[in-house]
Amino acid sequence: MTSPGPTDDVATFDVVHSTRYIYESEVSASYGQVHLIPRDLPGQACIASAIKIDPEPADYRERIDFFGNRAAYFSIRQPHTRLTVTSTSRVGVRERRVPLPSGPSWEEVRDQLGAAETDAELDARPFTLESPLVGLSAAVEQYSAPSFLPDRPILECAADLCARIHAGFTYRPGSTSVTTGLDELIEGAEGVCQDFAQLAIGCFRSKGLAARYVSGYLETRAPPGRPRRQGADVSHAWVSVFVADVGWVDFDPTNNQFVTDGYIVTAWGRDYSDVPPLKGVIFTEGTAHELEVTVDVVPVRES
Repeated sequence: MTSPGPTDDVATFDVVHSTRYIYESEVSASYGQVHLIPRDLPGQACIASAIKIDPEPADYRERIDFFGNRAAYFSIRQPHTRLTVTSTSRVGVRERRVPLPSGPSWEEVRDQLGAAETDAELDARPFTLESPLVGLSAAVEQYSAPSFLPDRPILECAADLCARIHAGFTYRPGSTSVTTGLDELIEGAEGVCQDFAQLAIGCFRSKGLAARYVSGYLETRAPPGRPRRQGADVSHAWVSVFVADVGWVDFDPTNNQFVTDGYIVTAWGRDYSDVPPLKGVIFTEGTAHELEVTVDVVPVRES
C-alpha cells in the first residue's frame, strides 16, 4: 500500500468531529460503534488519530471491518444524561489527478465485470447489487437513462450523472432522513449529500456497474476576503465507481466534481447503513434527546 511519502507534495489537515447527545432522562447504558478514523490509502495517510468519549467507556476496542475500514466499539455502563464522542485526526493527502472523461464505454465495463477474472473485478462485483438503502426500481432506471447513452465512455456517463443530480436537486438539510428511499428522493427533488451519493450509486447499479458509498470530509474554503468559519464543515459523502483497468474513480454529485485533494476518506461501504459516523443502542425510559454535531477540517500551515 502506498501512502504519501515525505518527498511528496502533501496537504495536511487536522480534522475534529464532535457529536454530543443530551438526553431528557437518565441513560443507564450506551453501546456504540464509530467510523471516524480516516483510512490509509494510496495518496492518503492517517498520521495520527484519537477517539475521546465522555463519560469514560468501560470498554473500547478498534477493529477492521468487512470493507477494510477502521471502526471502533465502545460501551458505557454507568448512568449518564450526556454523551460526547470526539474524533481528532491529522491526515496527509497527496494531490489527486482528475481523470479525463474518456476510456471504455459503460457497456464494456459492465460486461468485463460480468466475466470478472481479476481480484479487483471480483472484489467490485458485490457493489453491483442492491443494498439496504439503495434499491433498484423503475424510477431509478428511468432517471439514469439520459446519462448512459449507448457506447458512451463510463467516465463521461459519471460526469453527466453528477451534473444532472447537482442541477436537478436542492441541497436542503432536514428534508430527508436515513430511511428515505430513492423513489421518494427523486419525487421530492431535495436532500443532502448522503441522498445524492446513494442516488448516483443506484443509477450505476441499475446498469450493472459497481458503485460504492464513500464517507469522509471535505475542506470548506471561505470566499475570498472572508474568514473561515469554525464548525462550518460537515461530514460528507460521495460515490466511487469501478472502471475496468483503471480502478475506483470518485465523484461528488453534491458539488458536481471529481474528488480532489480537499477530500478525506474515512470509510466506504454499500450505502450509508454500512458506515454511519456513529450508531448505537441506549437503555433509557426517555423518548427524546438533543443532538449537536460539529466538524472542523483545518489545513495545517507550514511554519
